[in-house]
Amino acid sequence: MKECEFQVRRTDDTLPLRAPAGPGGPDRTPAGPAGPSGPAGTPVSPSPLAAPEPKRRGGASGLLRSSALMAAGTIVSRITGFLKTLVMAAAIGLSTLNDSYQVANTLPTMIYVLVGGGALNAVFVPQLVRAMKKDEDGGEAYANRLFTLVVVVLAGVTVICVAAAPLLIRLLGPDIAADPQRMAVTVAFARYCLPTMFFMGVHVVLGQILNARGRFGAMMWTPVLNNIVIIAAFGSFIWAFGGFSDSGVGSSTITPEGVRLLGLGTLLGLTVQALAMLPYLRDAGFTLRPRFDFRGHGLGRAMGLAKWTLLFVLANQLGQSVVIALATKAGTLADRAGYTGSGITAYNYAFQLWQMPQAIITVSVMTAVLPRIAHAAQSGDAAAVRDDISHGLRTSAVAIVPCAFAFLALGVPMATLLYAGTDAAGARGIGHVLMAFGLGLIPYSVQYVVLRGFYAYDDTRTPFYNTVIVALVNAGASWLCFTLLPPRWAVAGMAASYGLAFAAGVVVAWRRLRKRLGGDLDGSRVLRTYARLTGAAAPAALVGGGAAFALTTALGSNAWASLAALVVGAVVLLGVFLALARLMRLPELDALFGMLRGRLGR
Repeated sequence: MKECEFQVRRTDDTLPLRAPAGPGGPDRTPAGPAGPSGPAGTPVSPSPLAAPEPKRRGGASGLLRSSALMAAGTIVSRITGFLKTLVMAAAIGLSTLNDSYQVANTLPTMIYVLVGGGALNAVFVPQLVRAMKKDEDGGEAYANRLFTLVVVVLAGVTVICVAAAPLLIRLLGPDIAADPQRMAVTVAFARYCLPTMFFMGVHVVLGQILNARGRFGAMMWTPVLNNIVIIAAFGSFIWAFGGFSDSGVGSSTITPEGVRLLGLGTLLGLTVQALAMLPYLRDAGFTLRPRFDFRGHGLGRAMGLAKWTLLFVLANQLGQSVVIALATKAGTLADRAGYTGSGITAYNYAFQLWQMPQAIITVSVMTAVLPRIAHAAQSGDAAAVRDDISHGLRTSAVAIVPCAFAFLALGVPMATLLYAGTDAAGARGIGHVLMAFGLGLIPYSVQYVVLRGFYAYDDTRTPFYNTVIVALVNAGASWLCFTLLPPRWAVAGMAASYGLAFAAGVVVAWRRLRKRLGGDLDGSRVLRTYARLTGAAAPAALVGGGAAFALTTALGSNAWASLAALVVGAVVLLGVFLALARLMRLPELDALFGMLRGRLGR
């Protein structure tokens, strides 16, 4: 969820809310853009009067540079995001108090995405590119109208939501509402966190304006500032009030001053993140001015397209609301039974780790490729759209598939290394949830790529229907897990349900896109790539996971033992995977090594 990352990084960074279709974790970045807008491989001129045509071929070096810049920003953002979760855990633990903060911090992401965040990413990016091409001013007036509209709408929604915070908490966490002291703390957190949705929207719209001008880095790098501010706030809490382990702080004992410090720190982080975009805009030659002349300038058409995205987000958020309520209840029951790390905090923290390969690899690749796909779609070149979708799937799979199996094999030592210093039992709970998420990374990544094909054709209706299926499967399977599994395992079951839901969504989306493009989606080639990668990753995960388990059994689960198990398990897993993959002669892997050799040789 914030990237509240109840994963949109709020990108995707929230319960996995991170952006159009997923939960998030504690890293507050609006779930990364659904796809940047700027000609792939040909950075847009800073001049608002010069918007060059996207080049379909021959722009590989520019595409790689754009993807590398975004990937680097995402990596640094994620690393600081992990540091942030560590400081959070040290300050407020992994149990009910952190669950209360997670619920409060998730609310702004959910409401922001519901009000218009999904539409900004999926609908207005292509519209900004179109305005740059067709408008005499290079789309500057259109962008200013969009910015003004977002500011006005989000300001009004923020005021209403802050006033309605108690009602929103009751709807999202009925189990919290049953405890008056915990309810008071959660509502207090929410009233500090809810205004972040305003700055979230400002950050995203300014980032998309920059993306449309070929400036991709700012949106990926500014979340680092947010993480640093929040780290400072939670660090100050530890300094002033003591950490969770030595203060015994809980949802009923934290002081109002402590709530205020953490709440204001969360709000300040998003504020700094949004305002940091302004120097980048000036450098791009863009002048930000309020424009209230909304009628007759194309926003109506965009809003018409956005209605399906709104329904898309509504379906997703309803499904996620069910998961939040169930995970919060399961965490409370597990905590009463003596098992920490089994609630919404475990779900969010595990999701943040699990989503990292998707954010670094798939989002970065498709963010730079989307304008090229959109241009091919507008030109009626279905074959080119198919080729780019196939390329995105196969390229991202080289990293996504082994990472998915690595989470399955090494989830527990990963989590115990990061969080054992705070709560060993809670850290193991996070590790189990991370393992359960594991293989779901594959359909999660595939669906992200496939849906870009529909957005390129301004088709937001099909993704809506697809999301309804995902949300229903996720909510239904999560309810079964809550009902049938012991409370300590219920959230792990919900994590597995998330991957299952996206697998169902991929089947439906693939068939619809194949029909839309009038033929094959290069399916046999894509399937062959994934099958070979799975054939290499599964044995590697078995051997690497076995080595890590043996070390953990022999040495225990302290930080040093977890480090040894993780390092040895990862080295064994990677070595076996690379050996098997080379035997299978995967061209995508050869291309990756060739690119790395070329970079190192420069």
